[in-house]
Amino acid sequence: MQRKAYVTGTAALLVALLAGCTSGSGGDSPADNANPGEAGTATAAAQPGKYRTLPEPCRAVGHDALDSLLPGVTQITDPVQRDKAYQGEAELTYDTDRKVGCHWKVESANATDRLSVDFERVVSYDNAVSDDDQAQQLFEDKETAADLPDPGSTPAASGTATSTASPSASGSRSGSGGAPASPSSSASASTSASSSASGAASASGSSPSDTASAADLQPRVLSDLGDEAYLDDQLDSSGSTAEPRTVTVVFRTSNVIVTLQYEEQPTATGTVPDSKEMQDRARNLASQLADTLGG
Repeated sequence: MQRKAYVTGTAALLVALLAGCTSGSGGDSPADNANPGEAGTATAAAQPGKYRTLPEPCRAVGHDALDSLLPGVTQITDPVQRDKAYQGEAELTYDTDRKVGCHWKVESANATDRLSVDFERVVSYDNAVSDDDQAQQLFEDKETAADLPDPGSTPAASGTATSTASPSASGSRSGSGGAPASPSSSASASTSASSSASGAASASGSSPSDTASAADLQPRVLSDLGDEAYLDDQLDSSGSTAEPRTVTVVFRTSNVIVTLQYEEQPTATGTVPDSKEMQDRARNLASQLADTLGG
């Protein structure tokens, strides 16, 4: 009886050992079968953007800035109406953490000025794309849609800025493509062009050095604002009324895109809003908005 019990116990031990070996050799875990290159991609999530909220748009523009962009606001004599003009009107939005805006409109004796400011916080819903990358793509789409002229193109080709060159100066340039001019005729043409330019400057009340070149005022990329920015300047001369000018500045700081649009329509027909003056005002405000964001 004792020998039978010993044999039975030994057989049970062998069965247990065989079962353990079979389980260890055939039961590979999912980690053993996984491709080593796939383990890192599943856990790597794109970084969220810097901004989680947006500023209150109607309060983002101070009174001093509004006095500069909307000169008519200081001409309003009624204190209640003047305060209302300063407050602006908020754009309708359903998520103030994602997109907000405000616009102002002020009429004066010389012109009607409009200003709008929009903030958009971009959020990526793709774990492989960060909020910043998504905002960068959206900004590039806006810049492409603006169809900015090439940096080397002439203002006349872009149709935005008006050349200040006189007809005589243009004639001397067009003549350079033909036979070489004699030194005396070149000097004469140069003197005539200089006199014509000087006369035009005197008529406008400014010297040539005071007037920005047309190339400096055409739509362009801005390198000193946010992470990336551009400026567009359009003069609408299609109608028979006074020609309105619209200056647009768009810039991105991390995952927030800011769009500033400034329009002026003179009261008198034939009056053209000054491009440099409007661009300077718009760029100054854009810099203040970038400081408000802390970018």
